[in-house]
Amino acid sequence: MNKTIVGFGEIMGRIEAEGFLRIRQAMPGPIQIGFYGAEANVLVSLQMLGRTTRYVTALPDTSLGDACIDAVRRFGVDTSHILRTKDRLGLYFVETGANQRSSNVIYDRAYSAISKAAPSSYHWDAIFADARWFHVTGITPALSENAAEATLASVLAAKDRNIPVSCDLNFRKKLWDWDSSCTPKKLAERTMRKILPYIDVLIGNEEDADDVLGIKAGSTDVSKGELAIDRYPDVAAQIISQFPNIKKVAFTLRESISASHNNWGAMLYDGSSSKAFFHPMRDGAYKPYEIRNIVDRIGGGDAFGAGLVFALTDEEMKEKPEHIIGFATAASCLAHSIKGDFNYVTKSEVLSLMGGDASGRVKR
Repeated sequence: MNKTIVGFGEIMGRIEAEGFLRIRQAMPGPIQIGFYGAEANVLVSLQMLGRTTRYVTALPDTSLGDACIDAVRRFGVDTSHILRTKDRLGLYFVETGANQRSSNVIYDRAYSAISKAAPSSYHWDAIFADARWFHVTGITPALSENAAEATLASVLAAKDRNIPVSCDLNFRKKLWDWDSSCTPKKLAERTMRKILPYIDVLIGNEEDADDVLGIKAGSTDVSKGELAIDRYPDVAAQIISQFPNIKKVAFTLRESISASHNNWGAMLYDGSSSKAFFHPMRDGAYKPYEIRNIVDRIGGGDAFGAGLVFALTDEEMKEKPEHIIGFATAASCLAHSIKGDFNYVTKSEVLSLMGGDASGRVKR
């Protein structure tokens, strides 16, 4: 039986000042460095939950590349299909926000190893030999035309082998700049519309749907903490009408009260039944998790994607949409309490929150 969940995308160095310091405050030091990336974050989370995973990327053949491999391999992620090249490691710099000051991410990813790797460099026959699922995001094709072509080739290879594919839209305006003849949104839409016909499960949020596909969720205004959740099923239905191959659409629902306080929930739209399922629910109505004093929100969406893929490949949950979305939402809620991009939570911890234990009391 095929058992491996495969992910393809870039891992980078995350560089940040300690605590809530801004970069200019932190110089000449100290600073912190870790190694993360959207798809790597998903795979590490899946390993923590008990799945077998494989990571496909391109990295410099240096000690920095070795450190990236060590970062995921120590969780058990298979790294045997990672390309090693003479090109550089991508970086991103983080200033963690607080209260009314937003977090800020500065990218330094141009000419990175994965952005320059030829699409033909990846040996998909071997990569997918025992695969049961494949996960990509809209971040990788934003890096370069090469990376966009490699992403398209990867999903085509997966579909040729009848492997289900999930994709997180993950629109990053700062990255979509490899074609100066059009705007980031137009470039993203043009590129992703070539990839989406080969996707089974689409992940995103209200901004992604608007930015990449031009589909807006009514009067939603995330900057004011206002979500028009009754419009989300229609947005998902419109996506499926444009891409009938997509079987399920999952949206995270983040209301940003401040950088330190978010309300968090999600919706799963099942194309086969045309029904939407929200989580959390209380007394028959949607009631989001109130996350106060956020430790680190970067990677929260990746934790959601991992929880979703885990539940969709779980024999007990995969036919129960309310359980699928409940598990994914609870997993990502917990991720907001953990420093760094990796979601260090177990299946039992997720199930506990999913079942209603949000007390945070000490477990003895």
